[in-house]
Amino acid sequence: MIHPDIQQALARERAGTFVAEAEAGRRARQARLARRRAKRSRSSATSRRVVLRDGSTVVIRPVRSADAPLLADGFARLSDRSRRMRFLGRKDQLSPAELRYFTDVDHHDHEALGAVAHASGGGVGIARYIRDRDDPHAAEIAVTILDDWQGRGLGTELLAQLAERACQEGIRRFTALVAADNAAMAGLLRNYGADLVGRGPGELEYQIELACQEAGPLPAGHLGLPGEGGPARGQRLATSACLARTASAAVRRAASSASVRSRSTTRRTPVAPISASTPR
Repeated sequence: MIHPDIQQALARERAGTFVAEAEAGRRARQARLARRRAKRSRSSATSRRVVLRDGSTVVIRPVRSADAPLLADGFARLSDRSRRMRFLGRKDQLSPAELRYFTDVDHHDHEALGAVAHASGGGVGIARYIRDRDDPHAAEIAVTILDDWQGRGLGTELLAQLAERACQEGIRRFTALVAADNAAMAGLLRNYGADLVGRGPGELEYQIELACQEAGPLPAGHLGLPGEGGPARGQRLATSACLARTASAAVRRAASSASVRSRSTTRRTPVAPISASTPR
């Protein structure tokens, strides 16, 4: 027979265990709720209307899970060359699993910004990053523009806004894997201060250090501000983030003529090439 003192001690221990487990469960539920709220808050961020160099207007906003059908439509509108530049190989379609992965993003470790034509509502470009699992301050990026929207400065605008979001989420460095014959994008990255850090069969890997700023005006012309968002955008970027160097006008014209493909596609599901999402 167990001594009453021992029974009481065991009962207290069991009670303490139950209380600790209940508290752990409560905290886990609160953490899940906080993550869901944060995700909804990020995905409902205000859309930004931007006038491009040729006078056309786009709206840029975070991609949402409901954009999967529009994403598939946007992919279908890419040329074979754009797909090859984006995926470093042939890519005929996106699977249902890929569409879910591309659109159901958490806006923290995985962010995607879609651009739509203001006049038609059709998707015309996307930029996204995926945080490096081994280095939380680094992320791999992808930028793709529909063929008939290339050469308008949209790639530069998307990359600037992606850098802003990355800085808000604690990312300080971008990496990008580019096709070796993708001279336009390679030139753009170099003019943003990117360093060539690796080579592979038909591939070049670049790294960009982000200059995340707390406040203060940016230099005139930074990231092609004249004609691509105006002074208001300059003030916005000044309070959050910018890329490391000023892009020249020549490089801005080449910005959207090619796509960047993330090295993460060799380890996980590929980064989405285009978001055909609609503005809010």
